[in-house]
Amino acid sequence: MSVPRLNVPLELEGSARQDDGMGGYRVVWQRIGRLWAEMKAQAGQERGAEVGPESVVSWRITVRGARAGDPRRPAAGQRLRMGSRLFAIEAVAERDASGLWLTCFAREEEQA
Repeated sequence: MSVPRLNVPLELEGSARQDDGMGGYRVVWQRIGRLWAEMKAQAGQERGAEVGPESVVSWRITVRGARAGDPRRPAAGQRLRMGSRLFAIEAVAERDASGLWLTCFAREEEQA
């Protein structure tokens, strides 16, 4: 297996609930840290959304490995940010048996 080329800086973000002052809450995203990644686009599709067509692209994003429970390890439900582009993490798996690399299976959605 080849060594991935980690040449894309991404910000890892996690969600948190924040009181809205009226008995409810809103979801806010907080920066956890920066990861260097290799990104490979997978399948893409267009689907109907409430405000019109939406482009959805699946990505395989490879980052350095981290043990389960380590805050540097991405997890499903978090997201990666590259400027204004957002990649919702759907699943994370070890890329190799030694755990040196992780593959994040993510989805990028864009309003057309």
